[in-house]
Amino acid sequence: MKNYPHNIIIYCLASLFSVLINQYIILKYTEPSNQTLYILVSTAILLTLAFFIINLFTKRQLFIESKQIKELKSINEELSKTNEKYNIAAKATGETIWDWDINSGRFIWNQGIETVFGYKEEEVTQNLQWWFDKIHPEDSLKMSVKLYSFISEKTEKWQDEYRFHCADGSYKYVLDRGFLVKDNNDNVIRMVGAIQDITKQKEEEQRLKLLETVITQTKDMVIITEAEETDRIIPKIVYVNPAFTKMTGYKPKEVIGKSPTVFMSRNSVKNDIQKLAKALKKKEEFTFETINHRKNNDEYWVNFTMIPITNNNNQHSHWISIQRDISDEKNREKEREQLINELTRNNKDLKQFSYITSHNLRAPLSNLTGLLNLIEDIPIENEELNEIINGFSKSTNLLNETVNDLVKVVIIKDNPSIQKEDITIKEIFENVFEQLSFLISKHSPTIKMDLDKASILNTHKSYFESILLNLTTNSLKYRDPNRPLKINISSKKIDENTTLLVFNDNGIGIDLERNKEKIFGLYQRFHNYPDSKGLGLYLVKSQIETMGGSITVESEVNKGTTFKMLFKTAPNA
Repeated sequence: MKNYPHNIIIYCLASLFSVLINQYIILKYTEPSNQTLYILVSTAILLTLAFFIINLFTKRQLFIESKQIKELKSINEELSKTNEKYNIAAKATGETIWDWDINSGRFIWNQGIETVFGYKEEEVTQNLQWWFDKIHPEDSLKMSVKLYSFISEKTEKWQDEYRFHCADGSYKYVLDRGFLVKDNNDNVIRMVGAIQDITKQKEEEQRLKLLETVITQTKDMVIITEAEETDRIIPKIVYVNPAFTKMTGYKPKEVIGKSPTVFMSRNSVKNDIQKLAKALKKKEEFTFETINHRKNNDEYWVNFTMIPITNNNNQHSHWISIQRDISDEKNREKEREQLINELTRNNKDLKQFSYITSHNLRAPLSNLTGLLNLIEDIPIENEELNEIINGFSKSTNLLNETVNDLVKVVIIKDNPSIQKEDITIKEIFENVFEQLSFLISKHSPTIKMDLDKASILNTHKSYFESILLNLTTNSLKYRDPNRPLKINISSKKIDENTTLLVFNDNGIGIDLERNKEKIFGLYQRFHNYPDSKGLGLYLVKSQIETMGGSITVESEVNKGTTFKMLFKTAPNA
């Protein structure tokens, strides 16, 4: 095709030269009358000859071009088949195949670039730079150095792992493998490769590394045994973690291939082996506590968990046993039991002492009180003796009040099962107001009650009246002298079995920052009032808790106090 114009010129020049020579011969050696005819004939012959020569060369050139077209068609068909094979291979293997013509720099991808990485055909540039631009910046330099070193050394096979940028902006881990194509002179002319998406494998590797780190770093003992065998009750060990050696004293080589019974105590084997064997047969997770032996024969308690492990075919392959040393917990549990027994014993002794105190002291105190009442009617002229008797009378009365208070506490604490009944809250308040009528008329408080939302309460009547009496008395006693006293009382249902009663006043309040932890304590006083004993709130809390309820307090100095009480409807709830 390329020589065709040159051939025409050569043939034309040769024909022209022949014509000129022929004309010269005719002009020199023929008669003048015949020269014109000879010239026309020779010219016609030469032109005819030239036509046949040109036609011959044209047919020959067309034959060559036709052959070249067939060859190009064949090459295109081969390329098409090759590309189709690439695509079929990509579908079968999930790989993206690429072909790099090193001389021209052309870089061709198969359909995997779209199916695996999401790039459409128009988004892909057929050059090496597009490929390098898609490699993660942290991997690009390392990969390019290895690739060009591979090409320069003409190594047959190359592979590398790196992160490849996807069309959606994410990166996938890939394994890229390639091989070189050389010409007859051993020059590298092409490189063909296949990219495999290994993101899931990488994630699994990282997960396994994390699990491995957890297993090797955990303080709990981890043992892996093989699946159950017919001739063994407990399968033999195939792996132990470092915590195992630290906990038992046994090195891995001393226990691998043996049954875990080698470090289990005889008692634990005897008591738990049958339960463990049943769990192993059923391939169920099993947890129990047992005693093991260290290598030095020391005993220690462990929490023992066996977990069945299955393979990809859902077949039982191994057991994982996780064991935690709970010796300290067992020792603390034993100490707690001893302490509880001791406290129970002491509580019984204290209760007995309180009974003895309350009963044995009340009779002598009653006698002393009666004698002092008689002495009051007898005139005593001696002033010193009169002063002594007055002091003795005050001390006796205080002691009598203290004993009565203790009796009240003992009665409440010793009566866990109390009888409850339905009561009307408003009626109990009216009884309380009647008992405190003198103080109420004296201080004229404003009392507001909102009891419509929960007017009936299932509780112990006497305890409930005592609670309201103590709270109302405290509001009257600890009122703010600079403003009128206001008392607000409300109730509502929290749920089917719970009623909330709120008791609020605007009295002098309590400093909770200083006294929050001891506000319901026995004989705790927060104000310097002469008639304050510090028993009322203790009794209130004890009575509410005995009935299965609870009480909380909110208070601020010079603003007032709010008590929130929860009463359970169900008996002994």
